[in-house]
Amino acid sequence: MTFLLNIDVPDVAAATTFYTAAFGLTVGRRFGSDFVELLGWPAPVYLLTKQAGTLGAGSDRRRYDRHWTPLHVDVVVDDVDAAVERALRAGAVLEAPARDAPYGRIAMLADPFGHGFCLLAFSATGYDALMGA
Repeated sequence: MTFLLNIDVPDVAAATTFYTAAFGLTVGRRFGSDFVELLGWPAPVYLLTKQAGTLGAGSDRRRYDRHWTPLHVDVVVDDVDAAVERALRAGAVLEAPARDAPYGRIAMLADPFGHGFCLLAFSATGYDALMGA
C-alpha cells in the first residue's frame, strides 16, 4: 500500500510557498495551476485548490479559518524549537508552544489555511515511555 497526503487549500501558490518554506519540501510535479505534488516527506503531499464554500465531505462546506478535524499531521523533526521558528517564519500560527512530554517534545501549530499540525521530536524511548503511565 501507498500513503498519499492530500491537503485542500484555497490558493495552491500560497500553499506551495508555505509548505516548501516551513518544511523544506520541494515541488515534484505540477498538474496545471491548481494541483501540485510536494516531495520530501515519506509520503507525497498533494496540494489541491478547493475554494471556500464548496462542498467537501457530506454536507460540510470547506472553510479555511482555523477548524477542528479528527485527523492531523504530526511532523517528526530533530529539533522542535528550530522547526517551530522555521514554520512561524513561513506563516504558521503557534497554538501551543513547545513543551516536554514523556515521549519527547511537541508543539502545536496551524498552517495559514486553518489546518492543524504538530511538530514532534521523540525522546529515546518515544511512545514506549507511556507504557508505564
